[in-house]
Amino acid sequence: MPQRTVLAGVGVLVLALVAGGFLWWRASSGTDFERAVHMAPPDAERLSWTDWAAVRTELGASLSADSSVHDMDAFLNKAYERDLSPSSALLESADVLQQQFGFSPASVQWELFSQSKQGAVVMLRMPDSTDFASLETHLTGLGFTRPSDDKGVWLGGGSLLPSIAAGLTPELQYVALDEDDHLVLTSDTADYLHTAIGHLDDGGPDGLADVTDASGEPLAASVYTGDYTCSALAMSQADPSDQQEAESLVTQAGKVNPISAFAMSVQPSGHVLVVMGFESDDQARTNADSRAALASGPAPGQGGDFADRFKLGKVAADGSLVTMDLTPVEGAYVLSDLSSGPLLFATC
Repeated sequence: MPQRTVLAGVGVLVLALVAGGFLWWRASSGTDFERAVHMAPPDAERLSWTDWAAVRTELGASLSADSSVHDMDAFLNKAYERDLSPSSALLESADVLQQQFGFSPASVQWELFSQSKQGAVVMLRMPDSTDFASLETHLTGLGFTRPSDDKGVWLGGGSLLPSIAAGLTPELQYVALDEDDHLVLTSDTADYLHTAIGHLDDGGPDGLADVTDASGEPLAASVYTGDYTCSALAMSQADPSDQQEAESLVTQAGKVNPISAFAMSVQPSGHVLVVMGFESDDQARTNADSRAALASGPAPGQGGDFADRFKLGKVAADGSLVTMDLTPVEGAYVLSDLSSGPLLFATC
């Protein structure tokens, strides 16, 4: 074999090993938040994060899979009052989960709800001590059909859930158990759940790593791709009169560029951290000024002024990112209110 062919083959092998090593390093290092996003489906546009273990610690709640529904509900009420649970997809189903499924916000480590145009999946990280055989027993008893392999999909469907309890989220129609990674995954479609399982090691959606890393270790968070931010949070979702006011405010604030990624999170300090990604460092420096101006005045589409909801702290450009520190006004639900748009300071 010619030497050049051998060397080329070796080069390709080295690059593959380096790439694989980098993906393994990203998956095994960093925060739980980063690792969860790393396992999300690559086509996800909106990610909703709740660190249930950290929320329980924050609120001094000692709960487990054996806790009473009363104790869990008391915890969830406190979490709601502190705006620590708006990102969860499980709240309306929590009582039934605790009583019949063997997992719930009382026991899971964290929850990541991923949504895309193709489907949605809830990913739950279970404690290391979880007995997955017991979870299988729960699912069998509820009427789910066991898959043919360990990481297959337990089939429930829309007709099964009403037989279990009224009002369960459709995201519980299909379930997958991944004991190796201590994960329970659920979805409203079997096909998308199969897809999510197959992409756990693919590195997650493109373009979100920087805003996720800059968000630290949040108790709750919403993370969006740029395209989703520029549509779901756009002022085009507001009433015509609010849109007109927004256009005037943007003109006064200065230049704004499209956002490439967006994260809003509740931090352990109680502050809300906003991270916005841009195409370049220059854009970030420009937008740090304009976005600070927009976040300091009226809140068209939301009503009133942003000062009614939070005190704007430090706004800084760091590379291609802009970060904003928000201190919620007492009684304000900043993550709940602002992460669903329209949001003037996230306009594109």
